[in-house]
Amino acid sequence: MRVDLGNALAGVAEPGVSRAALDDLDERVADAHERIERGRADAERGYAALNLPETVDPDEIRRAVEPFADAEAIVTVGIGGSALGAATLASALPAETPAYFLDNVDPEHVSRLLDDLPLDATAVNVVSRSGTTAETLANFLAVREAMADAGVDWTDRTFVTTGEEGNLRRLAEREDLPALDVPEGVPGRFSALSTVGLACAAIQGHDLDAILAGASDEGDRLAGSLYESPAYAYGATAYALEERGAGVNAMMPYAESLETFAEWFAQLWAESLGKDGRGQTPARALGATDQHSQLQLYRAGPRDKLVTLVRPEERRDRAIPETELEGLSYLGGSTLGDLLDAEFEATEASLAEAGRPTVRVEVDRVDERGLGELLYGMEAACVLYGELAEVSTFTQPAVEWGKKAARGLLGGGDFEEADAVADKTTLTVE
Repeated sequence: MRVDLGNALAGVAEPGVSRAALDDLDERVADAHERIERGRADAERGYAALNLPETVDPDEIRRAVEPFADAEAIVTVGIGGSALGAATLASALPAETPAYFLDNVDPEHVSRLLDDLPLDATAVNVVSRSGTTAETLANFLAVREAMADAGVDWTDRTFVTTGEEGNLRRLAEREDLPALDVPEGVPGRFSALSTVGLACAAIQGHDLDAILAGASDEGDRLAGSLYESPAYAYGATAYALEERGAGVNAMMPYAESLETFAEWFAQLWAESLGKDGRGQTPARALGATDQHSQLQLYRAGPRDKLVTLVRPEERRDRAIPETELEGLSYLGGSTLGDLLDAEFEATEASLAEAGRPTVRVEVDRVDERGLGELLYGMEAACVLYGELAEVSTFTQPAVEWGKKAARGLLGGGDFEEADAVADKTTLTVE
């Protein structure tokens, strides 16, 4: 992974960060790196995520999914970090076995998917660390019922990824289901490079070793200076820009295959860093599509945004046919890749000309190794940002509050959070 900070520097952008400010910040990066390394050495909660390239066992994952090698489709039942890492890999990498994700409880969507799937040839992975996540278990019950109605033995088509205890663990033991362990001390949004994110990839036939090797390579680049580590360079710059008023981070990959990556990044960034009045609001965009919509705001709207431009340097290309259409002859002899690269450069230049900060992030290509680099790099950047901002990166109290309120409303326990729903202020217009 390579990171170019040039268009985020003061004198180029407003807000921007000066080289002198980066030099001063680099001393804090060195201290933060020491804390991160101590956390990794002790496998402390959260920091253990940065050890995953070495601590995850790809052979264990391959053995667990071997009974599903004949699957014509795979459905991951999970929500948030229990699905987005796997979805990022599935969206980015071509495969013969299609992957689907039940990560919401929209009844229309769930019903359509279950109606269309070949249930007798579908592998189902139910993912929940606690084994008590209401949305995940509700969707799983719907899948199980659909299989029973279709005359399919759901126990032959299901495996679970869960913690040592909880409903799913007990179910797996009772029904003798294949089970993968959620890594200890790794929050869901940091689990893409673990059993949580890699089981689906294994069934699809992707190279788990290459994914982990790419992540390990990026981990080896972590150092006590932002000038020596692409991940730290990105995290430190994002932090510095937020300090100067860039409270929005627009993640804009220039590859259709990375659109779900932007969604994964949004959870990572928002849930980890949005605390104590700090953090950046992640926005999701796709180049070149959103040059025709969101770019107007980024270039001429409030000066409160960092735009992160992501692209692979290599990709499969396609020639643009010659045409007799008036005014379009200049396209002949070019490729779609040439056009996309020109759009990328134009967006970057447009924002720089308007004095809006951007950071360029590049990988060699969107393949297993490149994705491993990108996912690990962004996780390490997020951890560093949290250290610099002095927020509790690995907790999610607001999310837990909402879970308790929803569970209480459904009669799943006596939670004071549910009582607050009745006390909310309303102003209804009909």
